[in-house]
Amino acid sequence: MTQASTKFAIAIWEIIIALFLGIGISYLGLGSIAWIFGGMGAGVIVIKSYQAIFKNTLKPNKIARKIGQSMVGLSIGFAIADSNLLAASSRLPLFIFLTLFMLFCGSGIGYFYSRISQINLLNAMLATVPGGVATMSSIAAEYDRNVSLVAMVQTLRITSVILIIPLIAGISERNINQTIFSWQDFVINQDLVYLCLLILVIATAYLGVKIATKLRIPAASFFGTLVIGTIFNYGISSLPYIPEIVFTPPQAISIVGQILLGITVGEAWSESVNITSKNVLHAFISVAMTIVSGFVAATIAIVFTPWDWLTCMLLTAPGGSTEMILVALALDHHPEIVPLAHSVRLMALNLSLPLWIFLFRHWEKKSTDC
Repeated sequence: MTQASTKFAIAIWEIIIALFLGIGISYLGLGSIAWIFGGMGAGVIVIKSYQAIFKNTLKPNKIARKIGQSMVGLSIGFAIADSNLLAASSRLPLFIFLTLFMLFCGSGIGYFYSRISQINLLNAMLATVPGGVATMSSIAAEYDRNVSLVAMVQTLRITSVILIIPLIAGISERNINQTIFSWQDFVINQDLVYLCLLILVIATAYLGVKIATKLRIPAASFFGTLVIGTIFNYGISSLPYIPEIVFTPPQAISIVGQILLGITVGEAWSESVNITSKNVLHAFISVAMTIVSGFVAATIAIVFTPWDWLTCMLLTAPGGSTEMILVALALDHHPEIVPLAHSVRLMALNLSLPLWIFLFRHWEKKSTDC
């Protein structure tokens, strides 16, 4: 069995298990968030089972994450297409300030983490700065640092935030979308016009991802399809001799996308090998400090905006950008504001990465010399 066919078979098993887990979790009152948790559980179960049976490790499926990001981006794009972005875009200076605030907090936490865990400074910084698991792990590998430790801390942070935010929402407002599972969610409209539009959406989404990749936009699979979803109905309706189109993608696209993103988080947990209980304890401390810095940033946002606590927490939460935007959509809480805030943070982080890496290595060298 080739490696490609093995990964495909594992992906199928993960999706099947995630579906059943998601169905069970949805009846616990978590609604749409259940699919992320189901995917996380399935990723851990399948990868750990594979490792136990075949005595072999398996890298996380990067293609699955890109497909999941594309599906979720498309769904969110259509969801915010009719929203008024003016109120959110007028807050761009605040979003930039909050991004810088989180980066500086992450640097301070990284320094503290390096002291208590006795690991080198660059490793600690890569582990604690609120970036993505894949991005920070790849940089750690490039500089021959502890990849599994960086992945573990980043994954722990994202997982903690995904778990905490719905809990805060449930306690504060009880506004989680309590959608009960139905197989009708996976039924696709058989109307010929609808199917043609669906094919057109998929084709343009693929083109959007390609363009975003060429332009080196961070998380191109997500933001490329998000833009397509946002402008699709308007673009089609503006064509001559075409009546006004109001197309909505099947619910299954969003559900499967959420499952795939959850699976990649679960797989990242399974890849975190050679981690001791002491390392986990130190990681929890740094993650707790990062979450607290997110609460402080949310408090700052409350002072300067008319938005409520949950909205400010969603746009400053130090989780993965895709995951946080998805949580905002699942909670049905200002899905037009949160994507813009996280887009600014993701762009700023990726554009400033060379500078941050230079500073981290400089500080690491100074601490070593001392």
